[in-house]
Amino acid sequence: MHRVASLFASRSNDDSVNSVQLTEGISSSATHIRYHAGTSIWKQRTMLEKALLVLVATLFFVIVVLTIILHSAEHRIRESRIIHVQSEDALPCLNKSCVHIASNILDAMDLSYEPCDDFYSFSCNGWVKANPIPDGKSTWGTFMKLEQQNQLVIKHVLEQPIDNLKSKAEKKAKLYYESCLDANDTVEELGAKPMLDLLKKLGGWSITDSDFNANNWSFQNTVQMVQNKYNIGALFAYMVGEDDKNSSKYILQIDQSGLTLPTREYYLNESEHAKVLEAYLDYMTKVGVLLGGEPNSTKEQMQAVIEFETRLANITTPSEMRRDEEALYNLMTIADLKARAKFLDWRAFFEDAMRIVGRKVTSKEKIVVYAAEYLGNLSSLIQEYQSTVEGNITLNNYLVWQTVRVFSGCLSKAFRDAYKGLRKVLMGSEGGEEPQWRYCVQDTNNVLGFAIGAIFVREVFHLDSKTQAEDMINNVRNAFKANFAKLRWMDEDTRKAAIVKADAISDMIGYPEFVRDIKQLDERYEQLEVRSDAYFVNNLNINLYNLKKNLEKINEPVNKTTWSMAPSTVNAYYTPTKNQMVFPAGILQSPFYDPTFPPSLNYGGMGVVMGHELTHGFDDQGREFDKDGNLNHWWENNTIAAFKNRTKCVVNQYNKYKINGKSINGNQTLGENIADNGGLKAAYHAYLNLMMDKPEPPYLPGLPYNHKQLFFIAFAQVWCSSVTKEATALQIEKDSHSPAKFRVIGALSNLKEFSEVFKCAVGTKMNPKNKCEVW
Repeated sequence: MHRVASLFASRSNDDSVNSVQLTEGISSSATHIRYHAGTSIWKQRTMLEKALLVLVATLFFVIVVLTIILHSAEHRIRESRIIHVQSEDALPCLNKSCVHIASNILDAMDLSYEPCDDFYSFSCNGWVKANPIPDGKSTWGTFMKLEQQNQLVIKHVLEQPIDNLKSKAEKKAKLYYESCLDANDTVEELGAKPMLDLLKKLGGWSITDSDFNANNWSFQNTVQMVQNKYNIGALFAYMVGEDDKNSSKYILQIDQSGLTLPTREYYLNESEHAKVLEAYLDYMTKVGVLLGGEPNSTKEQMQAVIEFETRLANITTPSEMRRDEEALYNLMTIADLKARAKFLDWRAFFEDAMRIVGRKVTSKEKIVVYAAEYLGNLSSLIQEYQSTVEGNITLNNYLVWQTVRVFSGCLSKAFRDAYKGLRKVLMGSEGGEEPQWRYCVQDTNNVLGFAIGAIFVREVFHLDSKTQAEDMINNVRNAFKANFAKLRWMDEDTRKAAIVKADAISDMIGYPEFVRDIKQLDERYEQLEVRSDAYFVNNLNINLYNLKKNLEKINEPVNKTTWSMAPSTVNAYYTPTKNQMVFPAGILQSPFYDPTFPPSLNYGGMGVVMGHELTHGFDDQGREFDKDGNLNHWWENNTIAAFKNRTKCVVNQYNKYKINGKSINGNQTLGENIADNGGLKAAYHAYLNLMMDKPEPPYLPGLPYNHKQLFFIAFAQVWCSSVTKEATALQIEKDSHSPAKFRVIGALSNLKEFSEVFKCAVGTKMNPKNKCEVW
């Protein structure tokens, strides 16, 4: 349940080069004129030839004059927004790295756009034109391209002989990868059988079993089996996590869950999402029929499941209304939970769960409830359905469907193809076009991420990158803290406490140390059984393994150095209860970071990522947690009021941004927008501090931009991406991050230093008169 905040044309030719080529061409052509001794060449010409030569000479003179005028005018325009800090005789950096970097930056840009009008298009439209969305994908960007490079590294190792792998954990990863590839067609031969066997264990399913008897069916037993054996979050989700108000201890936590479609709006706004609901019903029906259901009956019963999910959506609280951590936190006993949500015997449920780890549960066991109102309303809804036989059948169909949909992707191609229609409507792409090995590498990384991490770190991660990244983080942190003194809305006590918290944020870089220790790595996956010919069963085992690993924490002290993300992941995150930010090895690569890059590019890329995660500790949710990761009222009331007033400006700013006629939800994206703005500012000032009293580095060849400007171009180009209309709409509905274009435009338009560097006049789109500033 814990809130982990995570971060995803042709090259213009230089005019001077063109003019040199033109001049050389004319000079060489002149040497073809033949001379005859003692006679004037001009006198040998006819009157017509003389006239034509005069005309050609005149036209050439006019072209040269016009070229000089145009070049001078373009130079003056460019001078108006480019700060030249190089002397006239300074040479650009011409080593291989600089030429390569400059080429990539230029390729991504579109100089037909003014940087003060639309900096995203100026920086990225060349990339967008040159990088259409690949078949089968709904989004494509720098994050995804880097992920694909990482996949090649992992594939190379996983396809080596198993004896070449260093640990048992890595060998299990290879076996899982092979089960996903299914080279022997085991999955195809088994067809629906693995799922039919599972349905029997679940007690039957009315859709595929005409003898199913609702009168003999137990709601309690089915919920326990779905949640505690197969780890499916149907109706609600629970886990063991750090107690928000005492983060040194683990505690049971429970929250709302249970919708198949991405957000509640897909159910409740039927007029706008009719196609999605139709595709969802078609998908459900296809799967039910593949498992032996009669088409008409299956469709009718699946429609009843959608109606039930719609009623679940109606009592589910929207994400934008769940941003106040203190309001969400409700500590109670299991007995209290039973009184509030009577649809389940909660003590029996948690006793069943904890039996996996050999722990007893009493009615006095404490639990944090993040959705108290939802669970109360859910109780009424369940009791209503339990009052009729048809209602009980629908409840069973819903619970079993939640399990079927999770594992149907592990069945034969017919089951995987059944999802394509729904995916097309939701994402704008059916998927399935990329090679199977890519899907399987990603899948293996999802389920055995630290075993894959050991491979990735060994193959490509340079240890000195860890040290250099640490220096960069400290520089960004110092710049972030220095800014506190300029914030007049903060009182002095809160300011001092904020500095202490910023210093206390731990940073984890590259990978957790245990992935390089074979013994520790093997111990982590010791209880996981994997076979190369059992993809479906492997996934059942993995779900139970993950549940057990989570529940085991209830008996352990909190370890604030644990990771929640695999080392090869191209991402980063901040956890408020750990007061910890993590930067996996996967993202510490070009274009985010490269030891050969000038500092402007590294700080514009990776430095902003670091600043983003750091700022999450002080966004509208992170600021509620103190230096120890505890939910605590550690700010003065007047400062809280001033902070909230400033966040209103950010909400209103992003509410006005539209894509394809659909507005961004400024409230839903508030935390990420605060982090984008604060991270950019901190990273830029960290760069300025780094370069203080240092000479300007050589400029990059073919790029008429100084390094302050390159910092902002590097920041923007991290977000170059293409997205289908459907995936964009889904992102706006569900994602806590703004679309890429507005992550760039929103943050830059609030930063006065950007407008100073690019000389954007007040009132231009990138330099609005009224700006929003939190940090």
